[in-house]
Amino acid sequence: MFDPKKHDARLRRSRHMFEQNSGQRGVADADVLMRYAAEEMMERLSVVQRTFDHCITAFGRTATLAETLGAAPNIKTVRRLEEAHCAVAPSEAPNRAQIHTAKLNDLALPAASADLIIAPWSLHWSPDIPGTFAQIANALRPDGLFLAALPGPDTLRELRETLLEAEAEITGGAARRIDPFTAVRDAGSLLQRAGFALPVTDQETLTLRYDSLDALVRDLRSFGATARFAADAPPLSRAIWRRARDLYQQNHSDADGRVRASFQIIWLSGWKPHESQQKPLKPGSATTRLADALGTAEKKL
Repeated sequence: MFDPKKHDARLRRSRHMFEQNSGQRGVADADVLMRYAAEEMMERLSVVQRTFDHCITAFGRTATLAETLGAAPNIKTVRRLEEAHCAVAPSEAPNRAQIHTAKLNDLALPAASADLIIAPWSLHWSPDIPGTFAQIANALRPDGLFLAALPGPDTLRELRETLLEAEAEITGGAARRIDPFTAVRDAGSLLQRAGFALPVTDQETLTLRYDSLDALVRDLRSFGATARFAADAPPLSRAIWRRARDLYQQNHSDADGRVRASFQIIWLSGWKPHESQQKPLKPGSATTRLADALGTAEKKL
């Protein structure tokens, strides 16, 4: 579905923008979703009553997630796993050797080598998502925890609708311009298929505001988050883009003129199976009648 050459090109552009504009523009400002994911995952880990000796951040793109987790009292060591073209700030350059390089579908992680693996905002681009989840499960020790965040189907809904409308209005047809994203039901199936125990998925929608449609797209490019379809869509003409800007401002702006963009987040968690974990009772093994618990009379149908 995704073109690996386009994928690498998006990451190279992101890295260039980040390294050239660190602290001014680019990923330094565009990684708001990564910062949000890092804070949310810290919150979720705070209620887990255990210590993780070896944590791996998988494809966090910048040091944001690793640095946030490094401050957690129940995490001893953090190791970064990144793609070859991940963004690196100038201040990180001396430590680049500590970043382990891998591909989304080839993690190259030893079996049972981590207690905790966290992957935000990248796994949906893997050419083999079930295989990637299976590799993560294999890399976890028994009773190890996997946390991830994936964009849901409503992510960039406003941009998708606007581009379709503008292109159809001017050309009479429209091409797909936004990558497809994972539904929450499919995310749960991925966890189960990979063999995770106690799988949990939930979702929320985060609304961000931008000065303009151009500012939104600039941040998407800065974070390497533009489309990667294997099939080429015809380039957007200036006329289509001008119409898209007008429609977006008209339909998705607030009173102060800033525009809205929706990002649906699917949160996933699963544990590597271990004998100490809770397991469902076998059918017919109950020792208490439901009617007694509810304080009602049982009636046969």
